[in-house]
Amino acid sequence: MNPLLTTGLDPHRGLTALSVNLNKVALLRNTRALGIPSVTRAATMALEAGAKGITVHPRPDERHIRAHDVHELAALMAQWPQAEFNIEGNPFHNLMDFVRAVRPHQCTFVPDATDQATSDHGWSFPHDAQRLAPLIAEARALGVRVSLFMDPLPDAMRAVSELGADRVELYTETYARAHGTSQQASVLARFTATAQAALREGLGLNAGHDLNRDNLTDFLRAVPGVQEVSIGHALIADALELGLAETVKDYLRCIHASAGSPR
Repeated sequence: MNPLLTTGLDPHRGLTALSVNLNKVALLRNTRALGIPSVTRAATMALEAGAKGITVHPRPDERHIRAHDVHELAALMAQWPQAEFNIEGNPFHNLMDFVRAVRPHQCTFVPDATDQATSDHGWSFPHDAQRLAPLIAEARALGVRVSLFMDPLPDAMRAVSELGADRVELYTETYARAHGTSQQASVLARFTATAQAALREGLGLNAGHDLNRDNLTDFLRAVPGVQEVSIGHALIADALELGLAETVKDYLRCIHASAGSPR
């Protein structure tokens, strides 16, 4: 692992990092055999605009990110030592093959089925613990940080820590749906409590799913210690109107606003 990057066990420092998920760029490219838009070009533009990471979720059916994308992005990220490469996926499907081959900075274990349209729930404890344990240990032995995709369940954070994971990625769809409604405060409180429990257990914190320019700042103001947000669908949709570089900068402005710092 790059020594300049956090191991995920360090105290939270600085602003939340923005990791741009490029799945939807690959999805558009795959509709034609022309190689455009380029996934690596999109990654370069995002990094040049200030993103601190790139995320991909290569599914077994290669509906968007394909195997060659993972390898090409790994080569690209070697030129950006200040940024991180995060590969998401189900470790019982194809994720571990990529972890072993390219050794990204981080792998995010997601319990999705092969036919799911998108990730829609986190891991369950203690049900999933036994089968996850050896794969977490393997990834960490390879020098890869492990983050587990989790629902906002404060009581599960101790089990995650005991299993040896470095971080959790809080699955934020319920927050996104509640944002701007009478349920926002109560739903957000659950995420705040889960974050506090994770921090007490020494876990790092990521978050993602349906975060956007409207709800991101409120989330980061309320939830302590979020080290990274991974955003794809909304960010790429915004880029159709604003352009990719300006969209990344606008999401960074949302992050800075949550910390009360100008940009």
